[in-house]
Amino acid sequence: MSQKHPSPQPSPTRGEGAVLRLQLITSISLLALILLCVAWEWWLAPLRPGGSLLVLKAVPLLLPLFGILKGKRYTYQWACMFILFYFTEGAVRAWSDGGLSAKLALLEVLLTVIFFASSVLFAKLTAPSKMSQQV
Repeated sequence: MSQKHPSPQPSPTRGEGAVLRLQLITSISLLALILLCVAWEWWLAPLRPGGSLLVLKAVPLLLPLFGILKGKRYTYQWACMFILFYFTEGAVRAWSDGGLSAKLALLEVLLTVIFFASSVLFAKLTAPSKMSQQV
């Protein structure tokens, strides 16, 4: 009796590997930004003791989450523009706040820059013109 062995999965091409890495980087940076926003405004350095309603700024970040996790190019395209609101908030608060809040704002800026760069590169590498060149 011969056993059938499943055929090995083809290894991803160099371009596919880069796309998967960019998807992972973008997903991690978005999840980290959501956690940062909640932790920052709830208990790390809220505007008021006990937390503030500014914690709700994390809610809009849930809009692109599933599209980013699923690798939908359109979501990457609009989310890289959407994330600039968070970059702006981080830059303003890094400049105007002091102490821990300023450090958290710098972390927000870093996460938004990582998200933006990886989203733009993902969209570029998954452009229909690039995908047809790989075939």
